[in-house]
Amino acid sequence: MPRFDPRNLPDLVRRPIVTEKATIQMEQNKYTFEVVPKATKTQIKAAIESLFDVKVIKVNTALQPRKKKRVGRFIGFKPQFKRAIVTLASGDENKIRQALFPDV
Repeated sequence: MPRFDPRNLPDLVRRPIVTEKATIQMEQNKYTFEVVPKATKTQIKAAIESLFDVKVIKVNTALQPRKKKRVGRFIGFKPQFKRAIVTLASGDENKIRQALFPDV
């Protein structure tokens, strides 16, 4: 695996995505994060492994299309974001759940 600067890795992951579909996927050790659109799969894997101290098996990414937003007569676009679905090794789900949901 290529070496990345560990100081830049935490900036790649913006936030976890908690939706109904993402919650159902957590039962299968799949966690969904919003990441920087220019991040690669290897960078995302290294960032998740260093942030949460877990073993990542697979990373799936999806770049959502930009959607038009209209306010009055002005037309613009909503910001584009990239979604990463990270599959973890079995046994690591407790580590990441304690980091993402500390009160639950």
